[in-house]
Order: sequence, then structure tokens, then C-alpha cells
Amino acid sequence: MTADAPATGGGGTASGQPAAPARADAAAWLAVAAGTLGALMATLDISIVNSSLPTIQGEIGASGTEGTWISTAYLVAEIVIIPLSGWLEKVFGLRSFLLLACTLFVGFSMLCGLSDTLPMMIVGRVGQGFTGGALIPTAMTIIATRLPREQQPIGNAMFGSTAILGPVIGPVLGGWLTENISWHYAFFINLPVGIALITLLLVAMPHARPNWGLVRQADWLGILGLAMGLGGLTVVLEEGEREQWFASAEIRWLALVSALGFIFLFAGQFFASKPVIRLKLLLDRQFGAVVVLVTVVGMVIYGTSYTIPQFLSQITGYNSLQSGEIVLLSGIPMILMMPFTPFLIRTIDIRLAVGFGMILLAISAYMETDLTSLSDGSTFVVSQLMRGVGTLFSMMFMNQAAIRSVSPQQASDASGLYNTARNLGGSLALAGIAVIQDQRTWLHSRRIEESLSANSVAVQDYMNGQAQSLGGMAATFRSLGNNIQTQALTMTYADLFWILTVGIVCVTPLVLFLRPLPKNAKPVASH
Repeated sequence: MTADAPATGGGGTASGQPAAPARADAAAWLAVAAGTLGALMATLDISIVNSSLPTIQGEIGASGTEGTWISTAYLVAEIVIIPLSGWLEKVFGLRSFLLLACTLFVGFSMLCGLSDTLPMMIVGRVGQGFTGGALIPTAMTIIATRLPREQQPIGNAMFGSTAILGPVIGPVLGGWLTENISWHYAFFINLPVGIALITLLLVAMPHARPNWGLVRQADWLGILGLAMGLGGLTVVLEEGEREQWFASAEIRWLALVSALGFIFLFAGQFFASKPVIRLKLLLDRQFGAVVVLVTVVGMVIYGTSYTIPQFLSQITGYNSLQSGEIVLLSGIPMILMMPFTPFLIRTIDIRLAVGFGMILLAISAYMETDLTSLSDGSTFVVSQLMRGVGTLFSMMFMNQAAIRSVSPQQASDASGLYNTARNLGGSLALAGIAVIQDQRTWLHSRRIEESLSANSVAVQDYMNGQAQSLGGMAATFRSLGNNIQTQALTMTYADLFWILTVGIVCVTPLVLFLRPLPKNAKPVASH
């Protein structure tokens, strides 16, 4: 997401970069292709494991709630690196920074593919998040500096497609690899892609000298606070339920680390000349509203792409590929409508567009609150298509609103904060799912058990009938326990969609704080 003027994505600017030529040559387009390929690789890996999680969890010995770490670890690391990407590309030089990020990303991908324990997998996913997160915003820097203004919409369209569709395509690709080869290749596939990307970078990107003097000017207090605050908060949310919250010394210490981190982050706002995240931008009415809205949309995007495959796997018995195909449905309207987004942005009032998108997201979540143990993939078809339209309208217009709410000089700071908020929403959603799933499954199980009185004639007749068909009372009790667990888990997934619906409805009135875009304004570059 960048300004009309020389722009970048994700926290960086094009300052210090050569001005774009009057007409792009082959090397420039190869550089754009490299940036787009890197962004696609990084965005795919956000969700490529979602439909394969049940298989991965079984092989590395992780429980269902622990498995959320495989997705959360990536997002948390991205949250930290995205605001730093602009600064890091100036320190190392754009080509050197991308080569380093790509090489490390491939290395961490290999570590994930070779993992046989949960800690090993989490280390690999954190490494992927740090390095992959750097590949996403720097793609916009390449477009802004290597293409002339009249050709930048082509590059922006290429990049926009990867940014929106990557998380949607990921579960399908991961599912296909899991079912036809092995889940390990959901990570190993990054090796040939990474080699191709490194080759393109070496051929098409000019070398730039590093600027090590910038290291002394960094907001180290804010960087440390960002890592401690968000990292500690996520661990507390993920592990709090299993560790009995503040009854655990570990949780108390992590909560303290998180609190200190946020104190450091706020302190950096006053003591650093260029804070890692410029929080005062949140005081702008429009930008503050957009950040809240995009945080919730991030919860929708990443929360549903995780929850739906889990439901289909655990309740319906879908394999990884079948689950991924259902998630992909939301990408169909995005693909079909993407060419029309510039026209829509020029002609539709931004408040109507974002409000329409948020309402569609709320309705799509509400449609999934009546799940039963007999629900299958067809239950999600209409809601997923609606979710795709809602995501496109809300995200594309909020990108425009966010960048136009600040001055061109603050565009890079706004971009970093905007993208951080979106990924933070995804991280909070995944952490919250783990907590809610534990609590509500236990609650629903106990409620169902309480309704089955041992003295009930109907219950006794049912148990006797099942004992005859299953060959004994022990098998009957096991069957009953499995049925209770299935019903409780189904009710829990319905609860998750209820919570999502309420959350969307609560923040939707914030669209009234948005200001109309200039009449016939050209879309600004966005991520």
C-alpha cells in the first residue's frame, strides 16, 4: 500500500532508489516478476498448512489446539518484520536484502519440511515468517522504483492478485500435495521456487551499496517492544487456557514480558526520531477506523481459512485437498472482480463499499452458525462465495482509505501499521480459536452429558439397542462418548462463527468515519 508519489509497501519508501525510467525495459519487468513471485511464495505459506494441519499434527505429535501454533508462529513473525522491511532494505540494499530473505526463507522451509516435533516446526515457521514477511512489502518497492507511473497499474494488478489470492490458494495447494505426495512437500516446494526467484534477482536487480550508518538510527526500543509485546501476548493467549492462566508462573512472566514490550513500544514513540510504528497516526479519525476494521477483516480471512478446514476434517471426514477446495471458493469472486476494481473505486462511495463488504462478511459468518454434525462442504459454498465478495470490497477500498488519510510523507508508516494490524487480527483470531475451542468443547460436552440421565427410559432403551448392534456395552459407551464429542465440537465451531458475526457487526458502524475518495481518483498502489 503506497502513495501516488514514489511509493513502497509495508513500511518502506522508495527514497534512495533511482527514479523509475520513462519506459520499463525487460530487466525491469523481470524484477517485477521476481518481486511478485516472492510475495506469492510468502503469502501462500501463510495458509498452505491449514488444510494439512490434522495430518501434520498427527505426525509431529501435536494436539489440535497446539497445532494453531503452526499457523500463528508465521503470522506473529510477519507482524514484527513488516514495519522493519523499509528500513532493512535501506541498510542492506534492496537486492542484497531480498537475496538474504529469500535464501533464509528457503532454508527455514526445508527445516519445516524435515520437522518431526512441534518445537522444530515452530522454529521453522517463525523463521519463515520473519523472512517471508520481508518479501511481501519489498515487492511494492520494486514496482514503484522500476516501472514508470503509467505502467505501475500493471505491476500493481500482478501484485494485488498475489496478495489477496495467496492465502486462499494456499490450502488447496497444501491439500493436493498432502494427499498426492506428502505434507512435507508443502514446504519443499519452496526450494525450486526460491532458486527461480534468486536467479531472477541476480539477473534483473541492480546492486546497491549498504548503508550501515542507519543501524545507529533505528528505533531499537520500539523493535524490542514490538517483539516482546506481540510475541508475549500471543503466547499468553495460546497457552493460557492449558496452563490455567495466571495460576501458572510461566503465564505470569510472559504477561509481564508482554506488558514491558508495549511500554517499550510506546516509549519509542517519544524517544525515537523515526519510530518503528508511528502510533500517533491512529489519532486520525479515518485511519484509526480503518485499522480497527482491517484488524477484524484479518480475523475473518485467517480465522475462516483455518476453521473451515478443521471442521471439514474433524466432523465431515474430508481430506486435505477436499477441505482446501472449499476454502478456494472465496477466491473465485476475487479473481472475477479484480479487473473491475479500479472502476469500482472511482465510482462507488467508499463508505457504501466498505459497509457493503462488512455486511457480506457478517452474513457469511452468520450462515455458518447453524452447523450440524451432518454438515459437509456444500454447507459452505454460498457463504464462501459471499465472503470472497465481501473481502474484496472491504480490503480494496480500505487500502485506498488508509493511504489517503495520511500525507505522502507518512505513507510508509501508514502502510506498516495497516499491514501489521491485518496480520495482528489473524494472529489474535488463531490464538482465540485455540482458547475458545478448549473452553466451549468442554462446556458443551458437560451440558450434553447432563441431559442424558441414567434413569431415563429412553436412554436405557437406546443403550441396550446399541449394545446389541455393537456387540457389547463397552463398545456402546465408546460410541456414545464419540458422539458427544462430535456434537460438542460442532457446537463449538458454530460458536466461533457466532463470535465472528458479532465482532463484524460491532465494528461496521466505523465506516461512517471514512471520507469519500476524490472524484474519479486513480487507485493508489496497495497491499
